[in-house]
Amino acid sequence: MSLGKRIVTEVSGCLRVFDDGTVDRTWTGPPEMEFMTKSVPPHEEFIDGVATRDVVIDSTSGRMVRIYIPQNEENIAGKDKLPLLLHFHGGGFCFSRPQWYLYYNFYARLVLSARAVCVSVDLRLAPEHRVPAACDDAYSAFLWLDAVARGELSEPWLETYADFGRVFLVGDSTGGNLVHETASRAGEIDAGALKLVGGIPLHPGFIREEPSRSLLELPESPMLTRDMVTKLMDLGLPEGCTKDHPVTCPMGPSAPPLSLLKLPPMLVVVAEKDLLRDTELEYCEAMKKAGKEVEVLLEEGMSHCYYLNKIAVDVEPEAAASADRLIAAIINFINRG
Repeated sequence: MSLGKRIVTEVSGCLRVFDDGTVDRTWTGPPEMEFMTKSVPPHEEFIDGVATRDVVIDSTSGRMVRIYIPQNEENIAGKDKLPLLLHFHGGGFCFSRPQWYLYYNFYARLVLSARAVCVSVDLRLAPEHRVPAACDDAYSAFLWLDAVARGELSEPWLETYADFGRVFLVGDSTGGNLVHETASRAGEIDAGALKLVGGIPLHPGFIREEPSRSLLELPESPMLTRDMVTKLMDLGLPEGCTKDHPVTCPMGPSAPPLSLLKLPPMLVVVAEKDLLRDTELEYCEAMKKAGKEVEVLLEEGMSHCYYLNKIAVDVEPEAAASADRLIAAIINFINRG
């Protein structure tokens, strides 16, 4: 007699993998945080100054992106093209979606504050689709933008509002890894009408197999625990690979030499109390030694991806002030690009 499916791996209330290979991503963590994992439907009318649209970019796979545009007199009249942000969500390669409220809340604010267009990519998830699936999806979205810029494909909102000559990659947590990976791939081609002028890894998921001091000693946070780091990397990376994989450790010996890569200027955002802080800073130093243009924003007193946690930003004055400084730094970086 069958006893039913058995959980073989569970990740902090957000992911359960069963012995038959199926995966359940129903939220079972703290109930007060569940609202942040709910999908926000697209709305092509402006709500609080922002409109959103979901677009399928690959009819075969159904892969889609969510587009954000800000409301203002200049771009509504078509007089002013806006910088274009290509966003990759985090989640350890294993969970989260660009439609989630936590992303909508932050990126709606960012596009309105920065006067930018954002295209947020729906990435395939592990363990069903391990790395490099998310890397391929991120780069495919970049190539889709290039095709729209060339006029080979059409997306009216982007054609009307976006400046294809001012493209920035932005990603949080493991989405920050995809900023580096996509920039590396883009540097190998002539993108023509699409000009990549900057990358913004936010608390990127850079890590080594040998644990860093920050990973071992810093306090855990609601957005990242040591258990999450271990299990998500085990599920997200190719089977048999260690955390020294080039995608998670681009500054390591298994990755292409940074000096040989054509990379745009980077604004790397590091939280002082992030478990991954030390390896994020190691990446920054390795990039500088390789002659790459890197600006580091160190957020004092903050933990991993705090700015996506609406509860923290709403109730903690320090988090709210840090999130304001983060938005201002991104805007300054975009305006210099």
